[in-house]
Amino acid sequence: MYGLDRRSGGAGSHLIVRFVIPLLPALDSLQTSSTKTMAKEAHSHRLLADGPDDSEDDSGFPQNASNGVRQRNSGAARWLAKSLVLLFILAAVCIASFWAGTYVTMRQSALDGTCAAHTTQWSPLLKDVSIRYRFHDFNGSFMDEDIYRRPGSPEVDEAWEALGVDYRAGVISHQDGLASGLGQSFVQRSDKYGGGFLECIICIAWRVFPGSHRHAGGQLTILQNLLRKALYFNYDRYKELGEHAFKNEERILRRHVTHCLDTIRQVLMCNVDTGVLGQVWVDAEQPTAFPDFNTRHVCKNYADVREWAGKLQVRTTRRSAAALARLLMSSCV
Repeated sequence: MYGLDRRSGGAGSHLIVRFVIPLLPALDSLQTSSTKTMAKEAHSHRLLADGPDDSEDDSGFPQNASNGVRQRNSGAARWLAKSLVLLFILAAVCIASFWAGTYVTMRQSALDGTCAAHTTQWSPLLKDVSIRYRFHDFNGSFMDEDIYRRPGSPEVDEAWEALGVDYRAGVISHQDGLASGLGQSFVQRSDKYGGGFLECIICIAWRVFPGSHRHAGGQLTILQNLLRKALYFNYDRYKELGEHAFKNEERILRRHVTHCLDTIRQVLMCNVDTGVLGQVWVDAEQPTAFPDFNTRHVCKNYADVREWAGKLQVRTTRRSAAALARLLMSSCV
């Protein structure tokens, strides 16, 4: 499905060749005709040169001088004709190249949109964001840890939050909610406040594009962020902070974590990656095959999805948080 992206580089050149090749016989014919004309004129000049050289035209100039002027004019005309033909060919090549590039780009964009619509549950994101598939190299380094793998700290938390894991809920229209598979039993905003379904926007992005949350070599979800915080070397820090799921008692927190783990399992099974993972030799003394996790994958444009989700967040302050709660309660009346 993504082959067009890999082959599109040669499509424009192929179309240009197909356009220019038919012009070559015409150019050969033009050159042959020009050569024959020049030969005839040269022959005529030789015949004139054999005649009397003292003849004069009405203007008083010798005949051979007049012939020289005509010869120069004829040469200039042929040069101008060749230049115009060459200019026409160059213009045609440029137009064909531009058209080919535009056509390939538009066709690739349409193919990406069709693929996204065919392989995912519909949501308003699909009509607002142009989904694109591109190659992305995973960072599979084992020893060198990037910011997302380091023990919990304010810097690490900030890096994860920048990916959108703590985005607030947003509101989508009633029509879009129904088209997305939501029923009347889901929380809705009161009509006097504009109506619509209250929805976790970044969760929409995760649910609709579970394979698109790829950043720094892994699949990014809100669920993974909780699993990260629950790791044995991070647990004490986040339990002491007492935020989000860590506000709960131990038995509830455990169910939060296992729920995230099992949901990720289902997502990965639903969106199984069919790429291959090669093996490399390690340990010169005892050679052993080891997977090379620095692999290339075809990924969606997560940054655009994140930006879309960020814009749809419900803006709240400490004062408006209570108002939002009352709004939700009024939707049940």
